[in-house]
Amino acid sequence: MKLHGKVAIVTGGASGFGAGIVRRFVAEGARVVIADRNGSAAQALAAELGSACLALPVDISDAAEVQALFTETVVAFRGVDILVNNAGIGHTPQPLETLPQDDFDRLFAVNVRSIYLTARHAVPLMKAAGGGAILNIASTGGVSPRPNLTWYNASKGWVITATRAMAVELAPSQIRVNALNPVAGETPLLKTFMGDDTPEVRAKFLASIPLGRFSTPADMGAAAAFLCSDDASMITGVALEVDGGRCI
Repeated sequence: MKLHGKVAIVTGGASGFGAGIVRRFVAEGARVVIADRNGSAAQALAAELGSACLALPVDISDAAEVQALFTETVVAFRGVDILVNNAGIGHTPQPLETLPQDDFDRLFAVNVRSIYLTARHAVPLMKAAGGGAILNIASTGGVSPRPNLTWYNASKGWVITATRAMAVELAPSQIRVNALNPVAGETPLLKTFMGDDTPEVRAKFLASIPLGRFSTPADMGAAAAFLCSDDASMITGVALEVDGGRCI
């Protein structure tokens, strides 16, 4: 029960890595707000996990909806101890000069602007409470970029730099800020990154991961629970690679 009594918001929490984080947080004793654009999926997960969860539909790139997310969370749970910025999107592999501008704008709205928006509300609440933990989900792509995913890689590189900058600024307020760098995982985004989900393409991806498997939602849940718990009370500004050795 590492997170007993804590209140957490997990964006993009209805599926993939986000759902793995939600499940582990609940198992560790936290009350969790599942914030996801797919409201029905968020409701289904909340119904499965019980009264410890609250499902809220939200477009995490929209300022008004983010404000409403925090307002409703405070009403329901009286505060926010942990924020996990997990919501993210990718783009199909392609030469960098061919990605349409609308796709680029949406990519940075979800992967980048959302972290700015959630910080505007989470940080004042955490400062008033005397501390907290923020976890940003980045990617190995921000450390060791794959070709033809340039703009996705760049967005995740921003997340890593923002994590470190936030950690330095917020440390005096006892707010720890860390990141996870997962390798490609068994989530709805996997097909997006691969382009074609075929045995040949999967074999190519797996060949770059020394442990020989994709990451799973349970892997992310375990790492997230550690970094957001008091066991990691001396850890801030870290971008932890949960990648089976890909970045070695």
